[in-house]
Amino acid sequence: MSTMVAKVIVDNRSSKTDKPYTYAIKKDMEEDLKQGMRVLVPFGRGNRYIKGLVIKIEKYNGNISKLKYIKDLLDDKPIISEKMLELSLWMKENYLSSYLDSLYAVMPPGDFKKINTYIYVNDKQSFNMEQISPKEKNIISILNDKKKVSFSELKKEIKDNNIRKYIKKLEEKGIILTSLEIETKIHKKYEKYITLKNDNMKLEEILSKIDNRAFKQQEVIKFLYEAGEISLKKLLKETNTSNSVVKSLEKKGEIKIIEKEVLRSPIPDGISQYKKHKLTDKQEYCLNEILDTIRNEEGNKFLIHGVTGSGKTEIYLQLIENLIKSGKQAIVLVPEISLTPQTVERFVGRFGQKVAVLHSRLSSGERFDEWRRIKEGKVNIVVGARSAVFAPFDNLGLIIIDEEHENSYKSSMNPKYNAIEVAEKRCELEGASLVLGTATPSIETYYRARSGEIKLLTLSDRINNKKLPAMNIVDMREELNSGNKSILSVKLYNAIEENLKNNKQTILFLNRRGYSTFISCRKCGYVAKCENCDISLTYHFSENRLKCHYCGMISSPPRICPECGSKYIKYFGSGTQKIEEIIKKLFPYSRTARMDVDTTSRKGSHARILKNMKNGDIDILIGTQMITKGLDFPLVTLVGIIAADTSLNLPDFRSSERTFQLLTQVGGRAGRGNFEGQVIVQTYNPEHFSIQMAKKHDYIQFYNKEILLRKEFGYPPFIDIITIIIYGRDENKVSKSSKDVYSKILEKLKEINKGELARNIFGPNPAPLEKLNNNYRWQIIIKSDKKNLRLLKNIVNRVCIYNSQNKEYKNIKFSIDINPNSIL
Repeated sequence: MSTMVAKVIVDNRSSKTDKPYTYAIKKDMEEDLKQGMRVLVPFGRGNRYIKGLVIKIEKYNGNISKLKYIKDLLDDKPIISEKMLELSLWMKENYLSSYLDSLYAVMPPGDFKKINTYIYVNDKQSFNMEQISPKEKNIISILNDKKKVSFSELKKEIKDNNIRKYIKKLEEKGIILTSLEIETKIHKKYEKYITLKNDNMKLEEILSKIDNRAFKQQEVIKFLYEAGEISLKKLLKETNTSNSVVKSLEKKGEIKIIEKEVLRSPIPDGISQYKKHKLTDKQEYCLNEILDTIRNEEGNKFLIHGVTGSGKTEIYLQLIENLIKSGKQAIVLVPEISLTPQTVERFVGRFGQKVAVLHSRLSSGERFDEWRRIKEGKVNIVVGARSAVFAPFDNLGLIIIDEEHENSYKSSMNPKYNAIEVAEKRCELEGASLVLGTATPSIETYYRARSGEIKLLTLSDRINNKKLPAMNIVDMREELNSGNKSILSVKLYNAIEENLKNNKQTILFLNRRGYSTFISCRKCGYVAKCENCDISLTYHFSENRLKCHYCGMISSPPRICPECGSKYIKYFGSGTQKIEEIIKKLFPYSRTARMDVDTTSRKGSHARILKNMKNGDIDILIGTQMITKGLDFPLVTLVGIIAADTSLNLPDFRSSERTFQLLTQVGGRAGRGNFEGQVIVQTYNPEHFSIQMAKKHDYIQFYNKEILLRKEFGYPPFIDIITIIIYGRDENKVSKSSKDVYSKILEKLKEINKGELARNIFGPNPAPLEKLNNNYRWQIIIKSDKKNLRLLKNIVNRVCIYNSQNKEYKNIKFSIDINPNSIL
């Protein structure tokens, strides 16, 4: 005879316990237990009780006496829906992460152990006590006494195994409500609300009880009679009165003061309405194509390839408007927190209180309150950064990913997921549609669109036929030859000066990544590259060596340029802080601001800088890539790119793609208002195809050249890449462990007669960042075709993850990434 059992993931971080444990289910629990619920289970030799999450319930035909029983259920309903649970388990397999890391991604924000279900009486629902069973009356009585009770507390008081049935019945009748809450140091926020005590009386009757000379009290009564329930704060402001007046009315029994929970909202007050725009013919075609394709069930994946300023956002807004009319919900992802305030303004301006916001800069209280609003169905649109893809909607109809090409959609923390892949999987599970939008699609996405896997829609013109900004390329080799050793070319200096005179705004962009230093000749533009990989070599200061971080080739840096014989050959790089200092010296009367990781670390700093820019309080904004995306400032007529070569010569196969994207995106910030814009690009490689194609705003020609190079050298989308970083405090042990891992991978391949795949495994070599936070780091890179990817993942999983607790790897850690953004 079969028995029902549950597969449980226990809340224990050890990799040895990272697996489902089978527990028997007591008969009286079978009906109540569901996937996605938390349970209390005996664990280990000492049978200490530990919390876990049920990922599967199934029949068991084995010897039940060998199994332990689930001790208790901690929830009255699943905290993770069935589809989100399936998404989590898919992530675990796809990204080789632990069960817990994948589950935490889809759970309510906060500590797994401190989530509680609270039950309280619904004040807005009237009911007849005669139709309520004695047990149900008992529950209501307890709730009336305590206002709200946690599920575990109520179980202790009632002492009945059928308690969930009574709760369910009361919930179905609307008599009680349940809510997930989390125990944190941040408590619920409450606010005082005022209402008339005798609101069924006529106004004249109430006023007759108030002294004729108490003008303010009479004014408050009149106001409340019209307004109904209102917050104390708002009442005092609207009636220009004091607390003492309110207290006097309370003593007289004319008003009552109640405390209500107020959800913390990250959305600022006073957002003005964002009016609906009439679509151009091309926008209208794009919108209708998406709606018709979805309606006719001919596809559910779309790429809107629209030039900067072509009106993609308005299409998103009208798509969502159509969608929510049918009761569906939508998630909108933006790549940077810096973009969130502007996007939120547009969506809240259009849809009001139906919008929630999710991103990492929210406080714990704000994040949990927003999550609850979504979970409880109080909103139907979520705007946020990468993690918003897990918003707990039950009726998801659409996920929009703006600027789909951006690196920030790939997580660098476990699970190292790609938000676009996760969104695609979630849409597949929930029958929703996916819309990607960008002016510069990633090579992988455009390849899929060209292959017919994703429906391609193109917007080739800006709104109102505004011109794309003219892009001027300045050859910094010529500047050097003419005696200008400054970081600003004469052309850029004069353009900034002219812009300041005309009261227009300037953006200066520098994408400085301090650890990615390359060797370059300032006279001819030569860059030291690896002959095997077509990737720039990285200069290592401590050893005075050039290294390729793909194949491991090492060489000495040249003292003179091998191309032109110049002595102007050295490592390349300068930071935003240095640029800011120079700009302030050159233009002392300009209002200058910097926007990078250092200046935006405090909460609200992004929004503050953007507001100052929007209000015209900044003349020159200097920034890193966070200023390249989606920002819309009508007075910006000049964009200066200080050094295009910084991204062009990163030791990464995506460097040409990144350069094209950055030049196009940052250039797209110019000329978006009523004034024409220009972009000045400073470079030592003006002939490079990515710079030339960006100048012409020609994505297609760039793609056609880049896709041939990817195929030639064996890079995505034609192959997948797995990187393994082995790190620890002991340099010798890290080196030895790396070689051991490499050997074991080769052994496993030989065991299954796949030894030929070894030729696509590179390393082990010191990682580009050889030492980080006192950890030495080595790297193995694996290239794989699509058919062998699962096999190689399984081998990496067995060698690195399952063996990570072995004595030989003590104090050694592994970081595994599938298709990383870069190998830096």
